[in-house]
Parts: sequence; C-alpha cells; structure tokens
Amino acid sequence: MRPNKSIDGLVTRDSKSSRKISTPTKTINKPVKKIKPVKTARPIKVVATEPPKKEIVPDESLEIKITDDATTITDIKSTSKQPSDDFLSPIQAFEDNANSTNNPKDKKTKKDKKEKKKPGKARRIITTTILALVLIIIGLVIWVIIWGNDIIAKITGGQGNVFDLLTFVDDTYEPLKVDANGRTNILAYGTSGYNMQGDEGAGIHAGAALTDSIMMISLNQETGDIAMLSLPRDLKASPTCTATGKINEVYWCNNINGDDEAAGASAIMAEVGSILGVDFQYYAHLNWGSLVDIVDSLGGINITLDEDIFDYGWTGSVYEAGVEYTINGIQAVALARARHGTYGGDFSRGASQQKILVGIKNKLLEKDLPLTDLIGLASSLGDNLRTNFSVSEIKTLAHLTWEFDFDSMRTLNLYPDYMTTGTLENGISYVFPRAGVGNYGSIQEYVSTQLSNDPRVYEEPSILVLNASDVAGLASKEKNKLIEEGYNYVYTDNAPEGEYAVGYSIYMINSKPGTANLLEKLYNLTVETTVPETLPHDYDFIIIINPIIEEDDQEQSYDS
Repeated sequence: MRPNKSIDGLVTRDSKSSRKISTPTKTINKPVKKIKPVKTARPIKVVATEPPKKEIVPDESLEIKITDDATTITDIKSTSKQPSDDFLSPIQAFEDNANSTNNPKDKKTKKDKKEKKKPGKARRIITTTILALVLIIIGLVIWVIIWGNDIIAKITGGQGNVFDLLTFVDDTYEPLKVDANGRTNILAYGTSGYNMQGDEGAGIHAGAALTDSIMMISLNQETGDIAMLSLPRDLKASPTCTATGKINEVYWCNNINGDDEAAGASAIMAEVGSILGVDFQYYAHLNWGSLVDIVDSLGGINITLDEDIFDYGWTGSVYEAGVEYTINGIQAVALARARHGTYGGDFSRGASQQKILVGIKNKLLEKDLPLTDLIGLASSLGDNLRTNFSVSEIKTLAHLTWEFDFDSMRTLNLYPDYMTTGTLENGISYVFPRAGVGNYGSIQEYVSTQLSNDPRVYEEPSILVLNASDVAGLASKEKNKLIEEGYNYVYTDNAPEGEYAVGYSIYMINSKPGTANLLEKLYNLTVETTVPETLPHDYDFIIIINPIIEEDDQEQSYDS
C-alpha cells in the first residue's frame, strides 16, 4: 500500500495520548472538525495551503483534529459516530467512484486542488528549455547584426549593412556602373600577407603593400562578354614615391600608413586606366589570406596551364602544360607568385593568376557550400577583401556570375606583341611598351578593340559561304548580305558533293562564341560545332546553302 501524504508542513510532537504536529512557520487556526471515516485501499491525500514541507506518513487508523495551537491525531478505529457539523468535510483525491462522495463541497475541493497544483517537473524542463532557446536566438540575431555589419563595412568601405542583405531574396538587381562604351571595368589587385597588415609567418612581409598582382576584368551586362587582362608588376609607371618607379608601388605610395584604402585604390585605378585607356568603375583588393581561404573552402580547385612551370627553388610550383591539377589554397598562392622557370616571367604569372580565378569560378558553380563554410568564408573575406561595391551591387555581381557563360571568357595578352622587358639606365629591370617607355598608344588601341561590344570587331571571324546548288551566284549574294551586316572576312566557293540539311547549315570550326550568337540570331538556327571532315577547316565559320532551296525561296528564308 502506498503511504498517505500528511498535511504539508506539520511536524510531530511526543505525547502519551497523542502525537502533535506543529508548523515551523505558521499555526493553522481552524475550527475543530472530525473527519468522516472513509474505508479505502487507496491512500488519502490531504492538500494543504502552506508551502510543501517534509512528508510525514501517518497511521491509517488515526483521527486528525486541528486545534488552535496544534493538530492532534488520535485513534479512530473504535468510533462509529457520524460526524457532526463541527467536523471537517472529508478531503479526498479518489479515482474510485464506489468510494467517492457526492458532497458538492468534495467536488469543489477536488477542482481547487487541480487549479492550485504546481507544474510538474517535465513541464518546468520544457518551459526552461524554450526560454533558453529564445534567449539564444535573440543573442544570435544580435551577434549576426553586429558581426555582419562589421564584415560588410570592411568589404564595401561602409556602403551598406546587414539588413541590405535581405534584398537578396527578391529578383530585382541594381545595374552596375558602366563606362561610355557600356562596359563595367573592375581593377583587381593583390598584396602579400595573410591579412591587410601584411602578416606573413613570424612577422610583416617587407613588401606587403606592393601590388604584385594587377588585373583588369571587363564585362558587358547585356551580352555576357567577359575579358581579363593582367599587367606585370615590373611595368615602368609614372613617377612614384621611390626612385624605382614601378607600377606595383603606386597603391603603397598613396596608402603608406595603411589607413587610406580609398586613396591607394584611386591612385592605382588612375595609373592603370591611363596605360590601358580604360575607365574603371570598381576595384577589389585581396591578399594571400583570402585566396587560401577561398580555395580551401571550395575543397581545392582544378587548373590546367598553357605552359610548363618549374619554380621549384622559389615557390615550389612545378606543373606540366596541358595536365589538369587539383591544388589547395597554399598551392594556389605559390602558383600565383611563381615566375621563375616560366616562358614569360611576370606575364606567365599573370596568366597563372587568371587560371586560378577560372578554377575558383568553376568550383563555385558546381559546388553548394554548407552554411558553416559560407560563414567562415565571409569572415575571411571581411578581413582580407576591400572593394567599393555596395551591397546591392555585390548582389548584382553574384547574379551575373550565375548568368554568364564563363567558358567563353576571353584572356587578353600584351606580351610579346605589345610589351617587352629590359634594363634601363638606372640598372633596374623593367617591363615597358615595345613602342618605348611611356608610349601606350598601340596598347590602348588593342585594348579598345578587344573591349568592343561588337564581337565581330574583337573576334574578327572569317566565314566561308558554300553553294551546294546548281544555281550560280548564290554564294556571292550571301557574301554581300553578310558584308552589309558588318562581317569583313567573307569568302565563297562551291560545296563538296554530298548531302546537306535542308535550308542553311552553319558550322563553327574555331571558337568564336560572340559571332556564333550573332549568326544564330541572323539565320534563326543553331550553329553546329561538329564539322564534317569533307569541309575545309581553314575558316572560323562555314555557311552552306542547301541545293534543294530555290533562289526565290532562299531570299525569303534569309529575310525571315
């Protein structure tokens, strides 16, 4: 049998005829009533209004009397009297209907007991847990706001806050700034060290503020065309704050104390812009730390170089041309710095840096980063990246990254056609234009052509039109139409004997994606890349006029 619970808060007192229990804090003063005897196998539960105290297990055969100064418990086994009005009504907590009372006061007492019952242990645990989770969430929100604002302020130079990121959920994008030619030009430059202070190993790198990596990235938001061009760090520049006068000193000369990023960025954008004839709208300043963290967060990147590199004694970079390698962050930094054991020295280093960017882009597009990696990457970039992009412009740039076809990204080269190397009168080795120191005319003309928004200008496609019919002059007429459309290198001939698709067929032999896009729009068909062996391969494109089409039908098909 389970022990009965006594009246809470009562303590027994020794007596010959009875045991008295007194409350340690307060005496219960109520009229003396005799409890109606109840026969039951279940324990009697008595609910007290005082705070719960030590539990006392009373004898079943005891009568409880509440007097003015104490509670007396006496033997009630032998009594058979019915309780009078002076006795208390029984307080029961039975579930057995056979033994329960129909007294309304009993029902009220049971209801009161349920109302006054304190929450159980499980409920208290759940409530406490929920409260703790709420507090943790509130703390995280506050931390993200403070941390996010700090990261965004660092990256964008104070041009936004964490709430601006909420606009990433919509489908609207603020167009990037453009130059007079409708292109957006970004100057990306890199400095040494694993943070913006130039820390490298045990101390500060001696040339931590020198921009040994300088790259122009130009894009057209409408057509998706992207072009990259690297400048060598040893390029002879306008007079700087040192006697050397190389382009990698320009940023440092205008930000010697490291506390004026905008001044250093403006200076190097102006210098590179005057050399290339380009107006820059944005800049991005990264260092070794950002490159290491980006590559490692992606689990490494894949690169395939166009030339052998054997820079074993300096950076440890050894690669064979045409072979795909998977490299980690440290290896990427080493490759980005490698210039010994290469064909073009600093020019080869610039080409390697472009390959690294392409590898990062490819891995970003194929891999979804988990939240933990994204947070770590954002934190790293906050410490190792500086730009003048606003948050909304970063959103647009991210959108364009997914929309653009990076397989058609173009790489512009100034060496060896437009630049050379040599030692000048001061005994220092430089890179300078082939036309002479400070003479950038031919370089600017080349860059202007390559940054044209018309792919027929920078791709210079050659087109062969083949007449596969017995109607004379069809190829010549097609040639004249193409010249009117702006194609300068168009040739004609008769098609080799064979079977061809009905209408017009266009084949691309050499990759000229911009021109291919224009031809598809002009002829309303898809350019094929699998070229039959019977066709000449000395041109970029071949257009075949099907022999089934009559002359009048050809005019109608073309005009449509």
